[in-house]
Amino acid sequence: MTPTSGLVSQLATTVVGRGRELEVVLAALDAGRHVLLEGPPGTGKSTLLRAIAEATGQGFEFVEGNAELTPARLVGHFDPALVLSEGYSEKVFVDGPLVAALRAGALLYVEELNRVPEDTLNTLITVMSEGELHVPRLGRIVAEPGFHLVAAMNPFDAVGTARISSAVYDRCCRLVVDYQSAPDEARIVEAALTAERTPGAPDDEWQRRIVEVVRRTRAHPDVRVGSSVRGAIDATLVAASLSRLRGLAAVDDGVTLDAALVALSGRVRVREGSSCTADDIVRALVAEVFAAPAPPAEDAPGPEGAATTPDGQGTDGRPPGAPGGAEPGKPDAPLARRG
Repeated sequence: MTPTSGLVSQLATTVVGRGRELEVVLAALDAGRHVLLEGPPGTGKSTLLRAIAEATGQGFEFVEGNAELTPARLVGHFDPALVLSEGYSEKVFVDGPLVAALRAGALLYVEELNRVPEDTLNTLITVMSEGELHVPRLGRIVAEPGFHLVAAMNPFDAVGTARISSAVYDRCCRLVVDYQSAPDEARIVEAALTAERTPGAPDDEWQRRIVEVVRRTRAHPDVRVGSSVRGAIDATLVAASLSRLRGLAAVDDGVTLDAALVALSGRVRVREGSSCTADDIVRALVAEVFAAPAPPAEDAPGPEGAATTPDGQGTDGRPPGAPGGAEPGKPDAPLARRG
C-alpha cells in the first residue's frame, strides 16, 4: 500500500506525537527497506508498528528478542512425532515467525534486537540480503511481496545485551525514536485512562504534573535511566484506586506521593556512587512539581505545548518538551493549580 498524507493523519490519531516517525517508517517500507528503531522503552515503537500493519492490512509477526531465541525457534522445526510416521516433508514442518512472515508477505517485528544471540542474527542477515531462506530438508522459501524486517532495541540498556554488528546496520534503515513532548505524554496518559475506564481518576491538572515528575526523572543528575510515560500512566491509575481505598481525593498529597513512589521507584535507575535512593529522588521531584504555583492564565501553554522559535527550539533554547529546567532543583514551566 502506497503511503499517503491521509494515512499518516489516520495513524496519528492512534500513535500520539509520532507524525515524523510514521512518515519515515512508511516511506522506508514502501521503498522495500528493512527498518531498525532505536530508543528507550515506552516511546511507542511497538504501538507505531502495530498501527502501521493494521492500517495497511499487512500481517504482523511478533518476536520477543532474548537469549532463548534460537534459530530453530525463529525459523521453525519439523514435528518429531510426524517425522517418525511420515518422514521429512513440508506438511510436517511447523512454521516459526520468520517463515510465517516470509510466506505471508508480513512484517516481522523483532523486539529487543540486541538481546538476540549472534547465530540467530546471522539467519536474519541472510534473509535481509537475499529475500529468501534455505531450510535443510525443507528447501528454499522466497519472501512474498510485502515482507520486511522491522526491529527495535534500547541502545542504553547494557544488561544482557550485545553490540549489533555492522552487517545488520548495513542492511537496515535506522531511525532514532526519543520521548514525546510533555503535551503528547499528557495525551497518552489521558488516552490510557479512557481505555481503562478508570473511575475517580485525578484531574487533568494532576495528570500534567505527574507527567512532569516522570520527565524530570530523565534529567536528574543522580539518575542513569529515568521513567517512561508508562510510569505516569501507572501512577495515575494507582492514585485513582488508592483514593477509593482511603476515601480521599485522588489529588490528596499522601495519595499522590504513594502512587508516585510505587509507580516510579522501580523504573528509576540511580547512578552508582550516588547517595540518593530511587525513593529519595521520587519524593523530591513530587515535592518540587506539586508545590509549584499556578501561572497566570495568559502564560499557560497552549494546546500545542511550549512556545517555539522559528528554528523549532523552545524559547529557553531547549527543544520543545525537553526535560529539566534552567536551574537544578527548580520547577520547569510551572503547571496550573490542582483542583
